[in-house]
Amino acid sequence: MEARPLLNRRLAGMGTTIFAEMSALATATGSINLGQGFPDTDGPEEVREAAVRALREGRGNQYPPGPGVPELRTAIAEHQQRFYGLTYDPDTEVLVTAGATEAIAAALLALLEPGDEVISFEPFYDSYAACIAMAGAVRVPLTLRAPSFRPDADELRALITPRTRLLLINTPHNPTGLVLNADELRTIAELAVEHDLLVVTDEVYEHLVFSGGHHPIAALPGMRERTVSISSAGKTFSFTGWKVGWVTGAPELVAAVRTAKQYLTYVSAGPFQYAVAEALRLPDDHFDGFRADLLRKRDLLADGLAGAGFRVFVPEGTYFITTDITPLGEKDGAEFCRSLPGRCGVVAIPNAVFYDNADEGRPLVRFTFCKRDEVLREAVARLGRL
Repeated sequence: MEARPLLNRRLAGMGTTIFAEMSALATATGSINLGQGFPDTDGPEEVREAAVRALREGRGNQYPPGPGVPELRTAIAEHQQRFYGLTYDPDTEVLVTAGATEAIAAALLALLEPGDEVISFEPFYDSYAACIAMAGAVRVPLTLRAPSFRPDADELRALITPRTRLLLINTPHNPTGLVLNADELRTIAELAVEHDLLVVTDEVYEHLVFSGGHHPIAALPGMRERTVSISSAGKTFSFTGWKVGWVTGAPELVAAVRTAKQYLTYVSAGPFQYAVAEALRLPDDHFDGFRADLLRKRDLLADGLAGAGFRVFVPEGTYFITTDITPLGEKDGAEFCRSLPGRCGVVAIPNAVFYDNADEGRPLVRFTFCKRDEVLREAVARLGRL
């Protein structure tokens, strides 16, 4: 035992996440936490009351059905039809998960075998790397470069090999704020069909696109039968602690993901599933108002960061802003972020942790703007002292 590391070698270097580290630093120093992406206010009161009502009525207090409660699966199918014109059978083509994080894990564990290659946008959300590693697969990064962070179609084409099994797509994209446009989605779809590739698409910020709207790749020709689409309630309704996510896809894909999922959490969030079913049926005013509020917050923080001397890459979607610290005379984002609480009482996330090639992300730092206006204004004032 002494000669062999206790941690599975596939997870080497994947200890405490940067989000836990920086959030702990924010607590220890009393700093404003613009690092981890969670709102500092709850979502709609009627949705919260729906959860309370479910608890009191005994709905979901015991194990819910493995695929998710029928009310939520039906609401998810209705949501896909309402916003995107996509038709899914609630019984065979919808699966409820413990947040999008479990959906990603279950999809990759179900669909990958050791040695398979997975092409993923870089920078990437850190759980992607861990889940690909746990499946024994190989991560192949397609680097998104500043200032536009748009994917290069020729580079993507060159990365595909006979060992490529799956494309892992994230749009709207965390951390860059990129939203794939129609041409980019069409190119990715054509390559997936040409090379008979599976696609797993993380769309948790689908209702946070500030211009042009979100367009699911599953709606394109030849994609429905090869695409696992993932989203969640946490980002859209500001109840991140409830951990209610979902998968939609063809019956064979959903059955495969469900097989892996049942050995992860089995089931979760019983009463909250009923509440999310009601949330998904909220009128358009909720979704429009939510987006407009975050757009205003984006501009507030973007202007403040620019005024403080950062180079700001204004996002098309999500609630994150990526910045370049080199105009401040800084070079290393990790060092900068660890020193920032002591310098001005603000916490951010270094983008380098989202890259295989850390040099690509070394000068980049991510801030979140899903906070109250007064918190953002105070953070901007503090950052101005840099």
